[in-house]
Amino acid sequence: MPPGTLSARTPSRPELDLPPPFRLVMLREAGDAFTHAQAIAEEHGAGTLVVVGRFDVAEFALVLEPEQPLRMARGAVYAGMNALADALAVHAPPEKPIVFGWPDTVYVDGAIVGSVRLAWPKGAAEDAPPPWLVFGATMQMISALAEPGLKPQITALAEEGFTDVSANQLIESFARHFMVAVDAWQEHGFAALARDYLPRLSPEKGVRRDLAENGDLLVRRPGTDAAARRSLTEALESAWMEQQPGASR
Repeated sequence: MPPGTLSARTPSRPELDLPPPFRLVMLREAGDAFTHAQAIAEEHGAGTLVVVGRFDVAEFALVLEPEQPLRMARGAVYAGMNALADALAVHAPPEKPIVFGWPDTVYVDGAIVGSVRLAWPKGAAEDAPPPWLVFGATMQMISALAEPGLKPQITALAEEGFTDVSANQLIESFARHFMVAVDAWQEHGFAALARDYLPRLSPEKGVRRDLAENGDLLVRRPGTDAAARRSLTEALESAWMEQQPGASR
């Protein structure tokens, strides 16, 4: 990953302990990591990790420069989701389930705790490597509600017993697990990402689900040979869910 220049650093915030390929860009609390990462992606390059300096929300975005064509490179969203789940699992209370809603939502014990996004340059060709991708995530650390529990479909890590992890620690752990996920992807192909992602999908009775090579979700029902196909590209391009915790901008 090529070197880049750091910017928007917040001196009062502690540095994150990141693996060597990552370079930190720290924004103040009012910043928007996902938007900022896209704005600086071409200049700063792969490995740039933009983090918003908040304690109640872990909000960050990572710049990638894939070698695969765009239609295949979107599989990075699964690498990021797997890395998030692995980072959470390190700090999860016993028997606390971490489950995915396809393709971009993270649930803990049945309630939404965060979500991810993936961006690529507008007009980028599907059959050529894009100049960059940006993977962004927001995870609710502490409830944003005046009275936690008022919206049972939304939760925060602190409410679910994740009391020994801070936003910075979660991001640090994500970075390390993301490197592992990417290494597995490069060595064993997309099947390695699918193998880790699919068991975490929210259960759906009576169906078998697989991931196509381009990341589309394939759903097979009993008694049918053909699989219903759900487009990953369309899912990622759709509006980020309104109930996303911490997404106030």
